[in-house]
Amino acid sequence: MPNAEASPDLGLDFVAELGWANYQQRLVQRWQGSQHSQEQDYVAEEVPVVLVYNGISHVVMLATPTNLEDFALGFSMTEGIIQNPKEFLSARVYQRANGIEVSIKIPPERFQCLSDKGRNLTGRTGCGLCGASTLKQAIRQPAPVHSTVSVSAAQLTAALGDLQHKQSLNQLTGAIHAAAWVEPERGIVDLREDVGRHNALDKLLGLLCRTGRDVNAGFIIVTSRASYEMVQKTAFLGIGLLVAISAPTGLAIRLAEQAGVTLVGFARHDKHVIYTHPQRLTH
Repeated sequence: MPNAEASPDLGLDFVAELGWANYQQRLVQRWQGSQHSQEQDYVAEEVPVVLVYNGISHVVMLATPTNLEDFALGFSMTEGIIQNPKEFLSARVYQRANGIEVSIKIPPERFQCLSDKGRNLTGRTGCGLCGASTLKQAIRQPAPVHSTVSVSAAQLTAALGDLQHKQSLNQLTGAIHAAAWVEPERGIVDLREDVGRHNALDKLLGLLCRTGRDVNAGFIIVTSRASYEMVQKTAFLGIGLLVAISAPTGLAIRLAEQAGVTLVGFARHDKHVIYTHPQRLTH
């Protein structure tokens, strides 16, 4: 169940009315070599989530039905629908027959800009450019990032070592991505999970906006590849370091270079590869 508490500094009005579960239990036939057993298994859920702005449906995403208020705020920010968290006036989450509706209120001028874009599409779980109807909308250039965060290899290694233990839903199902906010001296401070990697990142970024975290004080780890959209979302919030467990794409590297983001890939317990702006990592 999402947290229904509002953030007083942003004036958010969240009302959670969900009945969807994050996972289901199923009786499965498990084989290992020649050994057979019948066991209970835990399977991650993905639920259609429609984001409705000022009464008009904008996009439907497949997502894990948790922390949807953070998801809506993060999506609204990273997609350029609003310019700052205070423009996210309210959000109410409702259970519908075939999924979940997040009803969002934004200022009339932002809604007009959204309407002018002509975006109203369905996004798959792994979609990163959902709702973009033109190349200009898809390839958006964020402002240069000027983060002063400095992270040692030991601090990065410690966070990576702690990451798996923080992923409670993935430990249960094995099918969930995570995005974690790490502050060098404190380790993992916040974490959000979702079946979709972009969704997990949007949930985390929404949480950072809602709680007013200092984006210069930390960095992000994602349990996925670093695609263009992941770098784009990170840069739009002014975060200077993105660490991915898997590989980056060429377009992601080029955007990170242009935007001033330090991009790290293939991050493991004792190794990682720095692709851009290495000055934020010390060894």
